[in-house]
Amino acid sequence: MAKVGKKYLAAAKQIEAREYQLPEAVNLVKKIKFAKFDETVEVHLRLGVDPKHADQMVRGTIVLPNGLGKSKKVLVITSGDKLREAEAAGADFFGGEEMVTKIQAENWMDYDAVIATPDMMRSVGRLGKVLGPRGLMPNPKTGTVTTDVAKAVQEVKAGKVEFRVDKGGVIHAPVGKISFDAAKLLENATTLIGAVVRAKPAAAKGKYVKSATLCSTMGPGVGLDVTGYNLKTT
Repeated sequence: MAKVGKKYLAAAKQIEAREYQLPEAVNLVKKIKFAKFDETVEVHLRLGVDPKHADQMVRGTIVLPNGLGKSKKVLVITSGDKLREAEAAGADFFGGEEMVTKIQAENWMDYDAVIATPDMMRSVGRLGKVLGPRGLMPNPKTGTVTTDVAKAVQEVKAGKVEFRVDKGGVIHAPVGKISFDAAKLLENATTLIGAVVRAKPAAAKGKYVKSATLCSTMGPGVGLDVTGYNLKTT
């Protein structure tokens, strides 16, 4: 087990052994921060689903109202007129088959999101082993395989977050930076949690959100009472 530092322990001591209302938790996470950089604030939700079953998979996307505090670098793999559309929308990188080749040959990963048009998916499919494990593989369900390139780029730049339950039944998602004021973090976190709750699969039985925490990158987790924020969890 990794050694825990004194600052982390001091921060952890300020957290009571209970579930906090979301506004309380946001204020506490901001209060106990100790890292010298602008940490990301994250929500972690342990769900009552078995992701091994396709009908219990939880995934989706949401555009956070206050963004993430960092503009993501976007790669668009497309062709023809869509290349100009990608450039006009603010894509950082855009191209066709040469982008696929570059990723394969150089293991090039200097981007945070990948968008592709349907006509390019035969080529992009070759990148599954590279992009898949990093959560970057374009997918129609998350709006990253689309003919509306401009909209997709703008949403990613505005703070679009993809959430997906992992093998352990947990969703990890960013909701902003520790430098955000409390109201913006609260609004982002509420939006994200609400999206996960609405994505509850029909096959999920029993309690859906088993536990929830809010934390900064380096800080300890603060337990959340999501039922107290008018979010149906059963």
